[in-house]
Amino acid sequence: MLHSQSLADDKLAAATGLKTAVRILDRWGASGDQVEAILRISHSTCARARNGSLETIKLDRDQLARISYVLNIHAALRIVFDNPENLYGFMGMANHNAFFAGRAPLEILGSGNFAALYETFKHIDALRGSGW
Repeated sequence: MLHSQSLADDKLAAATGLKTAVRILDRWGASGDQVEAILRISHSTCARARNGSLETIKLDRDQLARISYVLNIHAALRIVFDNPENLYGFMGMANHNAFFAGRAPLEILGSGNFAALYETFKHIDALRGSGW
């Protein structure tokens, strides 16, 4: 019984994380295609995350890691910025840091490349003085 409760808790946490990540990406101004590429989810899963019907959601480790990176990028931005315009607008702004090369972080994430997600997180996390 304990094992089935643990699985139910894991599924609930995954569904909650997915819904939150989709909401954050929407607030950053990501297109539907970008959200789906960044999180590596289908159009129907994205639509279900937006309307809250995720009772039967199954996410793999890669998808869970992508969700985690989005949540952690958002957490780093919340530390760096205290105004909503920058908190939610930063990801859509051109960035002249060498890694971004004039592109918006969201543009880089939109490729769906996991390494781009990781590198974007590292560069944004460094803004808060994480000391990578």
